[in-house]
Order: sequence, then structure tokens, then C-alpha cells
Amino acid sequence: MGIKIVEGDITKLQVDAIVNAANPTLLGGGGVDGAIHRAAGPELLEECKQIGGCPTGEVRVTKGYKLPAKWVIHTVGPVWKGGGHNEDQLLRSCYRESLKAAQKLGIGSIAFPSISTGAYGFPFERACRIAISEALEFLKSQPELEVVFVCFGKDAYETYKRIYQEMTGKELE
Repeated sequence: MGIKIVEGDITKLQVDAIVNAANPTLLGGGGVDGAIHRAAGPELLEECKQIGGCPTGEVRVTKGYKLPAKWVIHTVGPVWKGGGHNEDQLLRSCYRESLKAAQKLGIGSIAFPSISTGAYGFPFERACRIAISEALEFLKSQPELEVVFVCFGKDAYETYKRIYQEMTGKELE
């Protein structure tokens, strides 16, 4: 299916799984994490409590509960510390492991927020390049998967579109 870039609310998307930019406790927080927990309902928090956290760069999977998505793939992105602390590799791992989880679940569509670019301070364009490159690489072996990048605001949307075009030489619809 390939890559789609949309502006909107990840908690309202009609996809099989959404990715949560979680904190290491998995117990909710601000930004996307808090929005997903609020939209999914208290059952999500209860399931997350049973999991016992998630290290940076790894994923944990829960049900979606009251979300349109059947699954939530929680991943913990790196906190930006200037670029010399494996931040790029850890962020790549977030995307790669989320895509592998989608493959294991046998699903057809997955939606990502921009991981680590909010409170964790990862430079936005750098994070976009990592996200898109990991998706493009994964789609070489899993072309039937639809990967949706959900942007918060027009500037983020335009940046994702521009970087996708730079990296592929193609425009998205």
C-alpha cells in the first residue's frame, strides 16, 4: 500500500494499529500519549500497568479499547541530548520495532505520530527523515502495509511531504 501523510488526530484514525509515543512507564502522560490514553479509556491504563514499562527503542502492544484502532503499539522514543547519545539509532529502532510488531499482528495499516519531537526535543526534520527512511526500507519487504504519518498542524504536514519528496523523488497525492 505504501506511505500516506495526513494532518489530524491519531486517536480518530481508521487504521488497524496506532503507535503511541509513550514514556517508559506506559502509564500515560502529555501530548500524544495522554490523548491516546484518554480516547482509549481506563482499560488501556489497566493493561499497561500489567506490562510493567518499556525501555527506549522497544515496543509493547496492547488492545485499542475505545479507539477506532484495534491495537496500540507503544514505543518509547529517545530524549534528545544533542545527538551524541545514540538518539538516531534509538529513534530508528522505535519505527523499525513498531513496523515489526505490525507485521507480527498481521495487520494492514499502521499510523505513527512524530515520535520524540515534542517534549523529548528531537529535531523535527531529522526525526522525519528517520521515520520516512525506516518506513521506506520496511515497505521493500512488506509492500502491502499502509504506513500513515499523522501530523499535528500544517507545518508538520508540509515538512513530512517535502522530506518524502526529497527522499523518493515522488509527490504524495
